[in-house]
Parts: sequence; C-alpha cells; structure tokens
Amino acid sequence: MSPLNAEISRRRTFAIISHPDAGKTTLTEKLLLFGGAIQMAGAVKARGKARNTQSDWMKVEAERGISVSSSVMTYEYGGCAFNLLDTPGHADFSEDTYRTLTAVDSAVMVLDAAKGIENQTRKLFEVCRLRDIPIITFINKMDRDGRDPFELLEDIEESLALDVTPASWPIGMGRDFLGCYDVLGDRLALLEKGKTDQDHVEECAGLDDPKLDALLPAGAVEKLREEVPLAKGLCQEFDLGTFLEGHLSPVFFGSAINNFGVRELLKGLIAMAPPPTPRATEERLVSPGEEKVSGFVFKIQANMDPKHRDRIAFFRLSSGRLKRGMKLHHVRSGKPFNLHNPLLFLAQDRATAEDAWAGDIIGIPNHGSLRIGDALTEGEDLKFTGIPSFAPELLKTIRPEDPMRAKHLGRALRQLAEEGVARIFRPQIGNEWIIGAIGALQFEVLADRIRTEYDVPALLEASALHTARWIEADEAQTIKKFIKANSTEIAEDHDGHPVFLARNAWRMDQVVKDWPGVRFLKTKEQTR
Repeated sequence: MSPLNAEISRRRTFAIISHPDAGKTTLTEKLLLFGGAIQMAGAVKARGKARNTQSDWMKVEAERGISVSSSVMTYEYGGCAFNLLDTPGHADFSEDTYRTLTAVDSAVMVLDAAKGIENQTRKLFEVCRLRDIPIITFINKMDRDGRDPFELLEDIEESLALDVTPASWPIGMGRDFLGCYDVLGDRLALLEKGKTDQDHVEECAGLDDPKLDALLPAGAVEKLREEVPLAKGLCQEFDLGTFLEGHLSPVFFGSAINNFGVRELLKGLIAMAPPPTPRATEERLVSPGEEKVSGFVFKIQANMDPKHRDRIAFFRLSSGRLKRGMKLHHVRSGKPFNLHNPLLFLAQDRATAEDAWAGDIIGIPNHGSLRIGDALTEGEDLKFTGIPSFAPELLKTIRPEDPMRAKHLGRALRQLAEEGVARIFRPQIGNEWIIGAIGALQFEVLADRIRTEYDVPALLEASALHTARWIEADEAQTIKKFIKANSTEIAEDHDGHPVFLARNAWRMDQVVKDWPGVRFLKTKEQTR
C-alpha cells in the first residue's frame, strides 16, 4: 500500500447527530477525552497553559446550553486519525447541519434511553439517508431509568425504517446499571462507579462462561443470558456491507457522563466506519487515492477568535496529500490560491497543519475570497455537488439603531450571509436589508453576533413578505423581462443572484402560473 493510501485508510471523518439534550456534546467531549485530545471534559489542552475551551464555544451556546454552530475536532485513537464534526442540535440550524453532513463519511446517532427517537433525530436521520451515510447508534444515559432496550430497538426500526443489530447489550438500567456485554466481541465491560477511566473489560468465552456468574449478580446474569440470544434472534446479523450502504445500524449502549461505552464506541468506529469515500462532482467522481489535491468548502466561520476578526473556511480534502505552502486553483474565480497557514482544529483551538490527507478537515484563513461550495484543486475545474442553500421560511427587515452605522451593518450582514448564518436580500427598490432564516432562533443569534462581534446594535422588525425564491431560466432574456415586470418584488442575495420576494402564497402561485419559463427555486447549489 502506498504512503498516500495508508494515511487515507486510517482516517475516520464522522458527525454526531441527535435531538437536543440527548447528550451529544457530553459524548463529543468524552470521545476527545479518550482520544487524548483533552485532559478533562470541557477543557481543551492548549500549549503552555490550560484553557476552558468547549466544543460549544459561541456566547449564545454557553448561555443556552445548546449547539448552534458546527465545530470540528481532530484527534487520534487506536492508530486512526479522527475528524469529528459536532453538528448543531437545534432544529433552526438544520441548514448548517446539512452542509456539515456533506463533509463526512459516517455518523453517530445519539439517543436518550428514556426518549428514543425524537423529532430532530428523525429530521437529521433523513438528511443522512439522502446521502446513504452509514450510521452507528449510541443509546445514552443508561445510568438513568429509561425505556426497555427491546422497545428502543423497535422504535429505531419502526420510526426510521432502519434495520438494527446490537453491538453491545446493557446489564440493568438506572441505579442497577452494571455495564454492557459486548455482543460482537464476547466481552464483558463493567461500570465501576466512582471511576473515570472505565476500562475494566473481561474477555468471555460466550454467555455460558462461568466468569459471568462470578462477576455479576445471579439475577443480572440470568436476564443477560435470556435477552442477548433473543435480541440477536430478533435483529439482523451485523453485515459490514449492509451497514456501509446505510441500511443497518449497530447499536451501542452506554453512559457518556460516566465515560461508559465511549471506548467501545471508538473501537466500533475504527472497525466499522468507512475511510474517506469518493466525492461526486458535476464532471466526474473524485477518488480519495488520487495523487492530485482537490476538495471543497462546506462552512465559513468568522470571529472564532474575536480579538483577531478572523475568517476561516472549513475545507474537506477529497483527494491527495495537501502540504502547507501549496498553490491551488480556485475554481470559481479561476485564480491561484496560496495555502500559507492551513489549520487543524480542536473546537476553536487550532494548530498549523504541515500536511493533510484526503478525508481531513482543515481550516483556511481568508479575507472573503472563499465561499461555501468553493472548490480548490491542483488545476482541474471541478464543481462538487450536493452542497445546497435553502430558501428561508421566515423573513424580517433589519436596520441599525444608529443610522450612521448602515454601512457597517451591510458589511456585517454580508460576512454572516457568506457563513450561511442566514440569507440576506437587498431589494432593487429601497435601501432596507431583508433577513431570511429557517428558524426563529437564527434571528436572535444573528442580531447577537452583529452586536457583539461587529459592534452594530440592530433592530429586527416583522416583514410583510411571505417567502423568497431564487429565479433562473434557460434564456437570459426571460430573466431580464421577469425582473423588469416585477421590479418592486426583486432583490439580490449576497452572491448577486436574483431573488423573487412574494407578499403572500397567492402571489407566489400567481407568478408561477404567469411565468412558465421561469424556475422558482427552493434550493440552490452553492457551486452555481
């Protein structure tokens, strides 16, 4: 195996998805803890001094206790290099989650043992299904009283139409939770209360091993010997090919807050999760083992370090080996792009990357030259597909509290729109800005970031507008005629693309009938 393929084969790039409060952020930090990336949950190890950096690093995240921004964390464990993407847990930030899932090869779905499948879990799973992303399930909070394990497995199968197979099986629950039996490896992992490492694993010669009788209470052993064969009989046997196709999910049980089941999950990711997979472009399929570098930007984040007004593009390397100082081809502009200081991430902590391989997520500092969907290659014109923008469902107007700060507000809005925080529209007639969002919390986050990061207090006000649609047609003349005929309802987004703003549903239906040659788009590929 070539050095390039050897490095690629040990990469695991995955996302964690869940409904809010299922324990996603806790599990994320424990994965970093076991991977040696942090010294204690919530604190990222930094050079020379301790820091209190968390995977949820934005001010609004700390205040609300929720994730509203995707963060990237890189660490090593068991000979593998992991790129972990922590997705927003809140439903209002589903677009950021969708784009993040374009950059991963697998996902870990975290469920609350007491609640099972919840609304946001279902929505995120459907996004994964659209991309046939393999999913490993982690049922969390087994140290609390919850639903019966058989009921939880049935819930996954019925709610998601996804086959499941137990990778581990819980021994008890709540106060009586003693640990898990490793179904695939015939091992016993015991929960040792009061200990943080939770590395006590006993090798067993199957369920009939007398060692089980010596280590567990009689009632627990009896129930374990009864339930595991029943679970294996009811569920499909684990098949790696079926899992990689996205049709079968191995299920692990544990308690992230107690560090239990985390190591087993990591080992499961090493054994089951795929290394970097080929990526689709409009021109061809890009294989990770190709010698030449290519990749795409799936996220922009400004002001991760407010002191330096930085702007980082999150870049998924799709093929080849990237080296610091390389000169790449920026496909959208056709200009060369120098990689002076590519970054590796640990939440908002970062280090300069001397090199990176296909599958890695790196940060590229820039001053607005890179946008979501942009491709960088070693010369070939490639447009990576499947990185969409969604038409907003809610619209508001925004203006600065101080009219003299209007230009500053416009600059802040453009930068935040390029991040994908919200859509912004500038009507052809008038000088107000219109903000579009998928969910109401996005408005709150946007206003808070404009105030704290750009020092521009702004007022958000209700809009009489109903919806926004990007417009396109096969003939440029058709678009020109449409814009001229409907000039009071036309705006431009931050990329300069024309948008139709409808006052109500009736108006939207009417204009679709009147202009059959115009397409009104709810989604738009970022490469266009």
